[in-house]
Amino acid sequence: MYEMTRTERIKAALEFKPVDKVPVSVWMHYSGADQDPLTLAKAQVHIAEKYEHDFIKLMPFGLYGVQDWGTRIRITASRGEPPEVIEHAVHTAKDWAKLEVLPGMYGAYGNQVLLAQYVSRMTKGQIPFVQTIFSPLTTARKMAGDRILIDMNENPQLLKQALQVITDTTINFVKENINAGVSGFFFATQCCNDTYMSEEAYREFGIAFDSQVIEAYKDSTYFNIGHLHGENGMFSLFDELENNALNWHDRWCSPSMEEARKITGKCLVGGIRECACCDSSKSAVLPSPLEEGNEEEIYLHVKELIDSAGKKGVILSPGCCASQFVGERQLNALKTAVERLGGCS
Repeated sequence: MYEMTRTERIKAALEFKPVDKVPVSVWMHYSGADQDPLTLAKAQVHIAEKYEHDFIKLMPFGLYGVQDWGTRIRITASRGEPPEVIEHAVHTAKDWAKLEVLPGMYGAYGNQVLLAQYVSRMTKGQIPFVQTIFSPLTTARKMAGDRILIDMNENPQLLKQALQVITDTTINFVKENINAGVSGFFFATQCCNDTYMSEEAYREFGIAFDSQVIEAYKDSTYFNIGHLHGENGMFSLFDELENNALNWHDRWCSPSMEEARKITGKCLVGGIRECACCDSSKSAVLPSPLEEGNEEEIYLHVKELIDSAGKKGVILSPGCCASQFVGERQLNALKTAVERLGGCS
């Protein structure tokens, strides 16, 4: 088979068509660089080019969506020390009513649009890239902590009013990123799991707003990944949303890649254990090949994915962010493993 471009490879995977090799990408936070969009853009493009990644998942710091509404954040700009919340913006139910819709090019949101613009200029259409966005309920949780669970019961209308403000702001941000040239979006939720809330609650306070955000981009971008974060995710419920690829912690959370094939017809993004974790019996700790694997171990890890999910309709990646200290040796070994395994006709 002829050598595909990165874009051709990604589009083929999304459409379950033959690929010359399984597309691959690895992402991690850049806490030493993510407060400056140009510096972050250069770092991400450098990694993608050096290790021949097939797409870039833009990595704005995880709290960018709440800073402009008054959440106080501690930022060290040191590698391995991501920003953290010092004080939530929402302390009482009445605080939800104070939120106002923000323009997509405002403040911390605007900096992430600049990130997309810089990456677009640097890659010149040669490397697909997706912007990271969060479900409105996840943003509300980052803004208020677990009091969202209280307000779901005691102040549902105030919370829904705030979620609509967050949704409208996120849509404004989405539109600016589309104008910047993104290939799609990485839509992440940290609330769609049955440990945290019921399916009924997520339908009412999650899906109702998630679907509005996704509607704003699904027909304008071709590469849209839904990310289900954490254990006990409501996979089938999340699958109802109109993203065309799914990413979750498949190496240590249910469903496995093989099980997911029976649930969804979407492209599966994952297969790499991004961090050390316990096995399903909680009796043994499984290491992350990205942290300490050698070339043969990484090859076997990737082969295990291919054996369970096949080479069509799959993109090799971590189930979430890899460590900021992932080694050059491991990234080179991952590149070699993909080349050794080849493609499919």
